[in-house]
Amino acid sequence: MLRFLALRIFLALGLSAAPALAADFPPRPAGPGQTGAGQDVNYRIEIAAGPSTLPTVVGPVSRVKDIATIQTARDNQLIGYGLVIGLQGSGDGLRNSPFTEQSIRAMLQNLGIAMEGGQARARNVAAVIVTATLPPFVQSGARIDVSVSSLGDATSLQGGTLVMTPLRAPDGDIYAVAQGPVFISGFSAQGEAESLTRGVPTAGRIPNGAIVERQIEARFNDDGVLTLQLRNPDFSTAIRVTDVINEYTASRFGNRTASEQDSRTILVKRPANVTAARFVAEIENLLVATDTPAKVVVDERTGTIVIGQDVKISQVAVSYGQLTVRITEQPRVVQPAPFSRGETAEEPSTVIEADQGGGQVAMLDGPDLQTLVAGLNRIGVKPDGIIAILQGIKSAGALQADLVFQ
Repeated sequence: MLRFLALRIFLALGLSAAPALAADFPPRPAGPGQTGAGQDVNYRIEIAAGPSTLPTVVGPVSRVKDIATIQTARDNQLIGYGLVIGLQGSGDGLRNSPFTEQSIRAMLQNLGIAMEGGQARARNVAAVIVTATLPPFVQSGARIDVSVSSLGDATSLQGGTLVMTPLRAPDGDIYAVAQGPVFISGFSAQGEAESLTRGVPTAGRIPNGAIVERQIEARFNDDGVLTLQLRNPDFSTAIRVTDVINEYTASRFGNRTASEQDSRTILVKRPANVTAARFVAEIENLLVATDTPAKVVVDERTGTIVIGQDVKISQVAVSYGQLTVRITEQPRVVQPAPFSRGETAEEPSTVIEADQGGGQVAMLDGPDLQTLVAGLNRIGVKPDGIIAILQGIKSAGALQADLVFQ
């Protein structure tokens, strides 16, 4: 009897204790090609019980809009094939680029001009690939920038004009039409014995060169849950963004609405009495102390070294010596003895010099960025030497950062 009563009390308590930190949201309607099943997986978020106890970051303070983006507001890429006309003899060679001649014939036929037999010899036309990025929330009639790149053997697009070119998305539909004069940043000049090229004259841009013909449907105001994605994923930054949003919404709307999912994703439930645009405008201007992992980025091709603020080096002793080998060829002329039948000859002579410079031992201890840079400069080595030193310090386990090579 006592066991039966205890079991009834346990079941009653278990059924009446509802989770206080969980918030359930209705499933999002299925999109094109998706089913409704499983759509509510990302709509069950755990609201944090209170502010975290992370240490205070002494560093830059950024707005939410500068470190995160809204997942709904995504860009879309467009591509098209077209012709650039009006070139000054710098277009495609029709023998080497037969597709350019085919495009010219097709364009003229669409304009009602029938070409007679024979090949065209024009050098003022170039086949190009046109690319553009369609921003979110654009309406029909808006203008966007396009990039133009030569597809054939044209030497320059200077002074050319892009003929009407439809731009398509991966689904095959036309979303914009591009046309206009091409602006390039490079130039090319050629003479009989010498040529000069600066920049890339075979690629250019057309500012506001495309008109949007079809808008992408986006029901932004119907979203009950907004998804924020950090540009630089970091767990500490995600927690701080969540705490800042929850602190604001608790005082503004009376409840906490944000929940971190991982190092990049933050879910925010939109209050019912405010539009999505107004709610995003309010939370995107909140200030957050950002945090990033310690990294040292090295580009060996250019000798560029970028050291993060939080990079630290344990105390190590570094000896850097540079070996320089110089080889000089000094041929000598050897004359035959007087009254002999010898001939004047050239005798090779090579001088090799080796110089072992540096070799001094220096102590490095980098508790902060300024001390680390001062220690590296004290050794007096070039960037390639600093790269080798950083590799050695990392191998020794004294570099408390991630060493990234590009």
